[in-house]
Amino acid sequence: MNLLIKNGTVVTHEIEQQADILIENGRIRQIAAEIDMKADQSIDAKNKYVLPGLVDVHVHFRDPGYTNKETIESGGMAAVHGGFTKVLTMPNVQPVPNTPELMASMVEQNKAKSVVSIGQIAPITIDRVQGAINNLSALKEAGAVAFSNDGSGIQDAETMLQAMQLIAKLGVPLAAHVEDESLMKHGVVNKGTVADRLHLPGISELTETAQLARDLELVRQTGVHYHVCHISTKRSVELVRRAKEDGLNVTAEVTPHHLLLDVTMIETDNSMFKMNPPLRTPADRRALLVGLLDGTIDMIATDHAPHTEEDKSGSMLNATFGITGLETSLQLIFTNLVHTKVLKMKDLVNLMSYQPARQFGLTNQGQITEWQPANLTIFDPTVISTIQKSNFYSKGTNSPFIGTAVKGQVQQTIINGKIVYSEDLK
Repeated sequence: MNLLIKNGTVVTHEIEQQADILIENGRIRQIAAEIDMKADQSIDAKNKYVLPGLVDVHVHFRDPGYTNKETIESGGMAAVHGGFTKVLTMPNVQPVPNTPELMASMVEQNKAKSVVSIGQIAPITIDRVQGAINNLSALKEAGAVAFSNDGSGIQDAETMLQAMQLIAKLGVPLAAHVEDESLMKHGVVNKGTVADRLHLPGISELTETAQLARDLELVRQTGVHYHVCHISTKRSVELVRRAKEDGLNVTAEVTPHHLLLDVTMIETDNSMFKMNPPLRTPADRRALLVGLLDGTIDMIATDHAPHTEEDKSGSMLNATFGITGLETSLQLIFTNLVHTKVLKMKDLVNLMSYQPARQFGLTNQGQITEWQPANLTIFDPTVISTIQKSNFYSKGTNSPFIGTAVKGQVQQTIINGKIVYSEDLK
């Protein structure tokens, strides 16, 4: 069985070129300016980009335990609809996969039920709360690709130090949700004039930066690969930049919503704008973009966090933190940063495919080369549409971008040579 992609603009993190791609038995057999043959199946990609499949190192599929919000199946379809061929799922599910048996079960279920390739992240501490560290070596042996307590910061420095020492020996990333809970003060929006105007409790930037500064000193002692989840403040960017200058093994991600939105855009008490960390100031947003452009921030990750309508109803005071992102991120980044020439298309590929795969050691992702598995996204930059709830495959439609006009559309997503999503068949 073979598949021929004709007339596309092939984009990697290094080059952009007109080329045909021949796929045989799930692998890229040939890349050439013109491949003249009759294939079992063909795609005309004229005026379209052919990209390495997108990679997201930070998503929440809620399965098991919270399948009213998302399932492995619905999350997988949301991912391929958004152009992703690989995602890493966080362990804030129920039961939390604290044991090798639970981890192995999750890995098996992810593989059996999802159309997208899933890497499972394991919890650092039991139930992701303060206390005993899990048997991290056994969890890795059972299939964990990284470790994180995402959704909760590790409050105790000694616990974090011990975790870093153990994870450094295992040679995988520690993905940190940096949040000092003693500084949260039940906040729901960035501390400042907007919080005051809306009479809502604010979240200080110190909630993030104080714990980040602590952790970076621990990284200096342990050498662990420390990955900063959803970085949101100017000062955090400065801390990471300095850490990299000092040679520390640190990477960072930024979400599309922190790049494209800021707190001044919150006009009313609208729970769709409630996320953790919160949207920060325009100065913070500018610093995030600068950090992305100069390499301080390594990648874009969605922090896809689906919730039910009930969870996100009413005031920010009571609504749940989080927004969805898998199905909107490529269109939003292309529209706001590539179409406006802030980024080149190869920069987008670098940030949303190559670097996530490289930094998290994900083989067969992030590149387009002969003989590797064909994990590809075909993207039409000419389509203009509006983000609508009715188009989502995710169970969660909680997004402040609903109603936003965007350019570009995923036409096909291909995993291991198989078309797993096609806009023509939607």
